[in-house]
Parts: sequence; C-alpha cells; structure tokens
Amino acid sequence: QVRLVESGGGLVQAGGSLRLSCAASGSIFIPNDMGWYRQAPGKLRELVASIGRTGRPDYSETVKGRFTISRDNTKNTVYLQMNSLEPEDTATYHCKLSQFSGIYWGQGTQVTVSS
Repeated sequence: QVRLVESGGGLVQAGGSLRLSCAASGSIFIPNDMGWYRQAPGKLRELVASIGRTGRPDYSETVKGRFTISRDNTKNTVYLQMNSLEPEDTATYHCKLSQFSGIYWGQGTQVTVSS
C-alpha cells in the first residue's frame, strides 16, 4: 500500500556529511508523520529524528545540532542532512511513515563512518 525507498547512504570519513532521502509512494495521506531510525549490529533500533506534517522536528539527543530533518510534502519525501558524522553513527538507517492506515518502513540504507 505504501512504499518507502531510501537513498544517499555510503561510506564517509569522520567529520564528513551525508544527505539521506526517503521517497514515499502509493496511498499517501496527509496528515502523516515521517522519521528516521537506525540500527547497528547487536543493538536495538533507535529513533534518530522525526517530523510531522507541519514541519516540527524532534531529535535524539545524540544527533541534535549535527543532523537536520526536513520534508517536502509536494514530493512525499523526507530528508536527513547529517553533518559532523562520527563512527558511532554507523548503522542501517530506516525511513518510517505513520498515517491513519498504518505504519510503514523502508528497507534501509547503510551509513558507514570510518575513523
């Protein structure tokens, strides 16, 4: 019903930047909430950032000041600008969309930060 496709992951050195994108397609309704979660091997999935329809963001304390979440409702796309990346940011990043019909997840994009 809803498909989420992430892109923009890759391998960067510590201190570098990446911009993740998540494009939603299918039966998309407004209002909806979108967000980014990440999961490293052996660790639980954790919230990175989320954003509502009106654009109000919410961040994990570990990324606040370094990451910026935004959305373009005309494109049904959410972005995550990641600056000052650290090795601890290495994880698979998953996009999530929540609307009245349910919660939907993307397959994820890998972010690897080297020292």
